[in-house]
Amino acid sequence: MKDTIQEKQSSIIESFQSAFKNEVLLAKIIELCPFQIEVFNPEGISVLVNQAALKEFNIPSADMVIGKYNLLKDSSIQAMGYMDEVKRAFQGETVFFSDIRAPIEDVFERYGINDCDLEAIYHDITIFPIKDSQERLAFVVAFLYPRRVYRHVNEIIRAKEHIETHWMEPYDNNSAANVAGLSKTHFIRLFKKHTGMTPHDYYINFKMNKIKEKLSDSNFSISQAFAACGVDYNGHFAMVFKKSIGYTPSQYRNMLKQK
Repeated sequence: MKDTIQEKQSSIIESFQSAFKNEVLLAKIIELCPFQIEVFNPEGISVLVNQAALKEFNIPSADMVIGKYNLLKDSSIQAMGYMDEVKRAFQGETVFFSDIRAPIEDVFERYGINDCDLEAIYHDITIFPIKDSQERLAFVVAFLYPRRVYRHVNEIIRAKEHIETHWMEPYDNNSAANVAGLSKTHFIRLFKKHTGMTPHDYYINFKMNKIKEKLSDSNFSISQAFAACGVDYNGHFAMVFKKSIGYTPSQYRNMLKQK
């Protein structure tokens, strides 16, 4: 496996080393790369991070990382038992790691991230030195190739199923968030990211479609159609219906009759 990783990423290393003499070219290679790249000075402090890395963890700005994060002082790397190998890169070696689970909880805590949908991500990692013309260590580059990415999709699916099952009842954000196993704030953000609407809007949309189904049945009066959906025609949901559908319930029924 180690040989496979080396073969796959050796060209990346060569590209960085050959571009080192041209800082503009090197920066462009890093920025345009679709995979996570971070560059460190000999003391382990981040001096450059690309957009792919920021986007993966939903970090708002490179300024939160550059000059502040020190790879050699990362307690999560120490806890996983990889620090000795990481240090070898700062001693001039190229080191490889296969299928490493990123400590995303530590990353989220470090940068105050609470709206990223990552559940787990596994990388093949190459850390290699770049030396100057005097063969002195100039930078150390970490290149992370994602092998497996897991996002909170299943949690959102469970929440959608819960909303669709309990559409007759008043909407309860806490209940839906509990089903998803997420905090309410995190749940709302992730739900909107995956569906394009808030959980409450999803509930309203689902309920309005059910009311439309009942209104299309001539065996139901308008009041009965609303009652069959657990709401009062003379109440709040008549206004919600008009706002959502663009017609009053009676206008909608008359429109159906004309078809």
